[in-house]
Amino acid sequence: MLLKLTGGRIFDPAHEVNDVVRDIYIRDGRIVEKPTDGRVDEEIDVSGKVIMAGAIDMHTHIGGGKVNIARTMLPEDHAEAVYERTELLRSGTGHAAPSTLTTGYRYAEMGYTAGFEPAVLPINARQAHMEMHDTPIIDKGGYVMLGSDDFLLRMMAANSDQEAINNYVAWTINHAQAVGLKVVNPGGISAFKFNQRKLDLDEKNDFYGVTPRDILHRLSRAVQEIGVPHPLHVHGCNLGVPGNMQTTLDTIQGAEGVPMHLTHIQFHSYGMEGDFKFSSGAAEIAEAINKHKNITVDVGQILFGQTVTASGDNMRQFAGAPHAHPNKWVCMDIECDAGCGVVPFKYKDQSYVNALQWMIGLETFLMVDDPWRIFLTTDHPNGAPFTSYPHLIRLLMDKSFRNDMLSTLHPEAQKATHLASLDREYSLYEIAIMTRAGAAKLVGLADRGHLGIGAAADITVYTDNSDREKMFEKPDYVFKDGEMVVRQGQVIKITWGTTHVVKPEYDISIEKPLKSYFDKYHTQKMSNFKISNDEIVDDGRGSLTIQPLHKGGRL
Repeated sequence: MLLKLTGGRIFDPAHEVNDVVRDIYIRDGRIVEKPTDGRVDEEIDVSGKVIMAGAIDMHTHIGGGKVNIARTMLPEDHAEAVYERTELLRSGTGHAAPSTLTTGYRYAEMGYTAGFEPAVLPINARQAHMEMHDTPIIDKGGYVMLGSDDFLLRMMAANSDQEAINNYVAWTINHAQAVGLKVVNPGGISAFKFNQRKLDLDEKNDFYGVTPRDILHRLSRAVQEIGVPHPLHVHGCNLGVPGNMQTTLDTIQGAEGVPMHLTHIQFHSYGMEGDFKFSSGAAEIAEAINKHKNITVDVGQILFGQTVTASGDNMRQFAGAPHAHPNKWVCMDIECDAGCGVVPFKYKDQSYVNALQWMIGLETFLMVDDPWRIFLTTDHPNGAPFTSYPHLIRLLMDKSFRNDMLSTLHPEAQKATHLASLDREYSLYEIAIMTRAGAAKLVGLADRGHLGIGAAADITVYTDNSDREKMFEKPDYVFKDGEMVVRQGQVIKITWGTTHVVKPEYDISIEKPLKSYFDKYHTQKMSNFKISNDEIVDDGRGSLTIQPLHKGGRL
């Protein structure tokens, strides 16, 4: 069947199309050329509507052990948001940590068609994929975590060569079915197990004698040399620590031109000036990002209200546990891989620190010049639930709304920011870059995030509205792989998205030492660690999409 969307205003930054009226033709889930005979099977009039590719959340915690812990430990979060079963939809619960089905429904209703779990532990990857597999409509994928795992740190302590590191990274990405590589508090999760309670960029892990800088250097090189498109995804040292701005600046400088993505940068942009010994470092961080073209960031904006923080960074989660709201938390070890911490938290607008965090995030958005290198996230659910994205978009696009809200926050925090003087308002084209074209390019999705011929027909149709929050919270239509799944903000059809992965080559000889290691130290055999393609495809509702590698890779 050939479907025509007629007369929409197209915003497609990947092809430098900015508010151009054009028709779109869809056949077999793909965007196709206009038929030579002009005949179509169905036509939808979208005249005057805003047309963008489906949005992509490149950093959202939607699957894996810590997310499941958050769901389990917060029955009050279930009670706050209960979704009854309908003839089409299954029931669900949860606001800060929604159930899998609810996650898929809510994303689709906002015009999102893909979300990527940024912290897949290798040993726990199967569970993460099973949860994402149970998340309807949207495409999924994961960045597998290394950097505090015993096998890598042993290799580095033994000064193994870079090719051996590359081989281990490629093997892990393949068998965890990942689309990228992440490091969380490099070496710090391991150091916590040896009773270190902080680890800065050039401090040595007491047991292995390696530094976070060493780990970042080795892993960022590995990602580049094996050809993985998404640069090393870095949750840096000292998350949330006053004064951590210098660590972040040193990390940017230390990348030495190698591509690196710094995630939830807001949590890593703090100074120590003023009476509260907590100040904004956003200007210095934005200046460094603008200067270093190899660096990309997502913000991890905080928004006020109840949420839950869930992170592999057990060192920083342990430090934050006294601030838990409600007063309960979890911190745990995970075999030889890493650990995690789950701490519920309520961001308060009359808290000096929370108000300034809100301002730091927005300052960063507004001072980083290139929208292709900064991405819209709340680090769901750590800064706020993903369902707050329309509100965040309005803050970026409407200075008056932003400043009105600013004027209600903690008065001393208002004195510590120059946010009110920033005139920038994001355009629809720039929003399309941050949430579509740029995100797809960053993750390495060749056929998503754009509206060119051959692209997957993931398309969102909005009615233009000066109230951008209303506009982005309820699209007119959402198409997933060419099928209409949302009409007037309501899910009308259930589909199951694909799982995006990359498959870098590796030398099979790595499995000899790995098998011995698994037999000696793990509770799981190496053969059970590997996730097969069939497990992802499973019952027919899932599929794998292997994205192309960059040229290069010496293996």
